[in-house]
Amino acid sequence: MAKILIVEDDLSIRLMIKMHLSLVGHAVFEAGDANEAREILKKESIDLALLDIMLPGEDGFSIGENLIPKGMSVLFLTARTALSDRLRGLTMGAEDYILKPFEPAELLARIENILKRNAKEEKVFKSGDIEIDFQARTVYLKGENVNLTALEFDLLSMLAKRRNIAIHRDELLNTVWGYNYVGETRTVDVHIQRLRAKIGEGYIETVYKYGYRFSGRQK
Repeated sequence: MAKILIVEDDLSIRLMIKMHLSLVGHAVFEAGDANEAREILKKESIDLALLDIMLPGEDGFSIGENLIPKGMSVLFLTARTALSDRLRGLTMGAEDYILKPFEPAELLARIENILKRNAKEEKVFKSGDIEIDFQARTVYLKGENVNLTALEFDLLSMLAKRRNIAIHRDELLNTVWGYNYVGETRTVDVHIQRLRAKIGEGYIETVYKYGYRFSGRQK
């Protein structure tokens, strides 16, 4: 789960983005202008800021110029199609930009790419009765080795590294099986069932009509 700040003066767009980010497990904070954004930033440690460029008063570029040098990841939201505007944001160090109108699925994909790029590499993940050693490619449940296929380990590893975040079936299929894999998302469902049979039902949650989320705990 990441803490994401949305700075967007259009309430309908802001609520739409918040709904989709919350659905996949992120903690979402929202602001309609720069002043509201700064009040939130005083209280919260934000992982990623989504900044609308055309804000009332201080624009998104100005906010970005303050946040990016401090190490915060920024994605610009813009209705401007001019190349100069896009280059300005990227030149100052923004992670990405997306043109309005956009599909929520595309925004989510761009956000997940940013979070993956900036994630700290883990060697071992432990939670409850499960332990995953990413380097040794071993899994232990209550101290006992769990015999997983290479593909099952890759699937579990991807879910665990991004725990508490819902991952779409298509992304799991493309990442674990490979972009050239020709198959249906039902393949993902079958392998999730096999993983659950080996590590228990509760660790991997189903996100209705979307995909799966690793909760890191047995129910």
